[in-house]
Amino acid sequence: MAVDRALGPLGLTHAQYSLLASLLGMEHAGRRPSQRELADHTGLEALYVSKLARALETAGLVERTRDAADTRAVRLELTDRGREATGRAITVVQRLVDQLLAPLGGLEGRRTEVLVRELTALIDVPLDASSGVPPEAPTEE
Repeated sequence: MAVDRALGPLGLTHAQYSLLASLLGMEHAGRRPSQRELADHTGLEALYVSKLARALETAGLVERTRDAADTRAVRLELTDRGREATGRAITVVQRLVDQLLAPLGGLEGRRTEVLVRELTALIDVPLDASSGVPPEAPTEE
């Protein structure tokens, strides 16, 4: 919610930001991803990425084109306006992250490092969705 509020003045939502920032990162890595590849990268549902991409195309931030080799695939690319908007949005989100992590010593703080390590451990715990009960968490040796 804080990210949505911070990005609101730029006319972006948190989900749109996630798509734009991920797309920018993939472009910097020399990739021009398909909607499916971007969905896999962001963890968002492919149908949702398609909806977001259409809205961002209408706003002039993203260009969607059919893949010549696979006509089912739609390739995404930031427009110049999209790159500019994404840069502004990244600055806003970085400021927000700095504010949120200030009590822990900032992004480079020792307490932040510990928090990230602990949260990563929680995220990495495999869940057995069929039982409805999470497996035992690994213990620290």
